[in-house]
Amino acid sequence: MASKEEKPLCKFGANCYRKNQQHIQNYRHPKRKNDSEDDQQKESKKVKKEEVSPEKTNKTITDFFGGKKKEKTGNGNTERDADNETKASSSNKSEEIVSHDTEDVEESVESKEESVASTEECVESDEESLPSPDDGAENIKRKFLVEMPEDFFEFWEFCCHLDKKKPRDALHDVLGYQLVGPFDIIAGRHKGVRKNKHGRKPNYLLHWRYYYDPPEFMTVIKGDNKSQFHLGYLRDDPSEMPVMVAANSAAESCNITPKGDNLFAAIKNCIDDQIKAKSTDGTKKKKLQNIQDEVVEWAKKKKYSLDLKSKGMKDRDKKVVCKTFHGAGIVVPVDDNDVGYRPVPETPGDLKKMMKKVAESKTDKERDENMDAIQELITLVQFANDECDYGEGLELGMDLFCYGDKSFRSMMEHLLPLAYQLLGRIEYEQIIKAHLKSRQKGTDLSQLD
Repeated sequence: MASKEEKPLCKFGANCYRKNQQHIQNYRHPKRKNDSEDDQQKESKKVKKEEVSPEKTNKTITDFFGGKKKEKTGNGNTERDADNETKASSSNKSEEIVSHDTEDVEESVESKEESVASTEECVESDEESLPSPDDGAENIKRKFLVEMPEDFFEFWEFCCHLDKKKPRDALHDVLGYQLVGPFDIIAGRHKGVRKNKHGRKPNYLLHWRYYYDPPEFMTVIKGDNKSQFHLGYLRDDPSEMPVMVAANSAAESCNITPKGDNLFAAIKNCIDDQIKAKSTDGTKKKKLQNIQDEVVEWAKKKKYSLDLKSKGMKDRDKKVVCKTFHGAGIVVPVDDNDVGYRPVPETPGDLKKMMKKVAESKTDKERDENMDAIQELITLVQFANDECDYGEGLELGMDLFCYGDKSFRSMMEHLLPLAYQLLGRIEYEQIIKAHLKSRQKGTDLSQLD
């Protein structure tokens, strides 16, 4: 075999994300800036671990990324500190990127990984190391990294009204639904759970996270196991309240379908779907109508919209920069000069064909050849990041995530955490990292059982 010096240079150089050994043996790959100091970093990391003070280990995830949260304002919203707000003006972003290319950004992210690692136990831990405040809203925020909207707590109250003893199962007999995710915290199911049946500490970022659930989607209601139907809140930014409640059937596709802007609307519209189904007999229709009447009455009393598509959802549609494979689209900040997003230069159809060729490759060599087209798109994303168009990386990374083939894992691990980091959506960066490390098909998704 040729010596390292005689090997041809990989055309993607240090930006190549292929992992198979044959490719690595056949081509030279210049080291990244951070790779050249790997050994020194490993040694320094060992020293850092020994020197970490107890005070540092109690910091929140946001603290490790230099951001600070302000106290809640009177209306209950949380404001982000200016130094953590990457959605600042385009001119500020441009100045920052000029002096730091994409590799520098990645290096910065990697230099923080050790700090984040020291909080990893906090993310996955039990009651002792992950505080469980008596206040349900604060408890959920500590565990899931986001705040819940008012309709979430109103819906819990409604289910308690339907079944005081088992509110989580209040919709099960008629609809086949069960309240899960953050509802488990309200129900107190987390109390005393140190390890689940798999012998691991609960990681709430993975609690009821289905295979195709992006970080923006948070499951709160599960349906049948066959289709893996579930409902969840969808929010574009972790610092904001959800823009809608949507549905996904993970056993069938990655599609995210809007069902209203609150849980009452979502349940009402799901009941409409079941009533219209040909397989629903007269007796079942009557039961469905009865529960729907109660949902409608409660929603009107609490003044919640029951529209399938509310005004807020229509306003969001105007901000969506691209639909992505899941159909719900993504929203990223775009300034008056159109800085913030540029489209992936391939149609969704052509992009799917590229991914299909890779996924169906018979050999590593064939897979490498078919991967070239996608690797070129990643190179374009790096140019886009240099010019503050962070949305392109999120779009391509999300499409790879939605396609779902394991061949693209290393690409997803590069594109998505970086995109969220650049967008200032640090909570989503943490969620996608955890999900890609433990992405599961099926319905065994409870971190508490």
